[in-house]
Amino acid sequence: MNILITGSKGFIGKNLINYLNDNYDFNIIEYLKNEDINSLEKKLMKSDFIIHLAGVNRPKYKKLFNEVNIKLTNSICDLLIKNSHKIPIIFSSSTQYELDNDYGKSKLKGENILCQLNIENKNPVHIFRLPGVFGKWSRPNYNSVIATFCYNIANGKNIQISDPKKELKLVYIDDVVKSFCNLINKNLKGLYYRQVKPEYKISLKDLANKIEKFKMGRKNLLIDNVGQGINRKLYATFISFISESEFCYDLPEYIDKRGKFIEILKNRDSGQLAYFTANPGFTRGGHYHNTKTEKFIVISGKAKFNFKNLDTGKNYEIFVSGNEPKVIDSIPGWVHNITNVGKDELKVILWSSEIFDKENPDTFQKEV
Repeated sequence: MNILITGSKGFIGKNLINYLNDNYDFNIIEYLKNEDINSLEKKLMKSDFIIHLAGVNRPKYKKLFNEVNIKLTNSICDLLIKNSHKIPIIFSSSTQYELDNDYGKSKLKGENILCQLNIENKNPVHIFRLPGVFGKWSRPNYNSVIATFCYNIANGKNIQISDPKKELKLVYIDDVVKSFCNLINKNLKGLYYRQVKPEYKISLKDLANKIEKFKMGRKNLLIDNVGQGINRKLYATFISFISESEFCYDLPEYIDKRGKFIEILKNRDSGQLAYFTANPGFTRGGHYHNTKTEKFIVISGKAKFNFKNLDTGKNYEIFVSGNEPKVIDSIPGWVHNITNVGKDELKVILWSSEIFDKENPDTFQKEV
């Protein structure tokens, strides 16, 4: 199948082509802004499906709304009618279609042209009225306020918020391109107005606060819940704007005669992750917890874990090495320690169920 894409060099276009190349065996045909009408006609006649993304939303001159957003759409439709080419077309419109501004008017005009194409030539038409789209490769000060906030905050620049309570409606770029691609192999007829799901709502104030926290997390190691929903997608977008020099950042080290202790990241719901070392013959720990739990993974060296039950006085020990993929749990009410019983440095990954709190550590010194 030959897929013609206009606006392929834009934010949505680049993500769309990347997704198509990774997931489908289609032949992608790109129509670029410097090509003429003859080239457009030849490419249209080779195509089995059109995804029409080309457009401007912040041009230098108002006349470009007509020349780019309306004229190209009109040319596509005229050529399809001229050649009785009844292939489906997806059109990226905007939720601003109903607003009294030049961009919204140009998108509504494009919709009307495509509606007429459906009536006259029976082309299946899918009109996506998109709200703000965010994600990797978006352009700051052009595509969305999220791109602008992420770029500025990532690069230590100020942001401006005119109305903190203003609520944004947003969709994520991956959800957009998947919605487009899901229609390609469906033999649908008619005219459709479509929405991308899920759609998110967030105020400018909350958006700015989240992105600021993402930035601070690279210093205080505190990361938000970024495993699902809008947080997952906002965090990915923010990270895509950091410069190459910021790909790597330092972690604090706590060093004594026993070895090193290094915190990696913290989360208020999921605790914290760290790793530590122990020099040969040295012991770490010698304490118990009432509620806090931990998981230890030895990744290098040989270790002996000692446990003692505070209630029964029972002792228990575990030997483990970095060659064995095992997790050792610390159990509430059991005193525990770890000793390097090998000849080399011991290296251990540690997860704790809560962030260490100096005021309420839930860590009580006691010998095993």
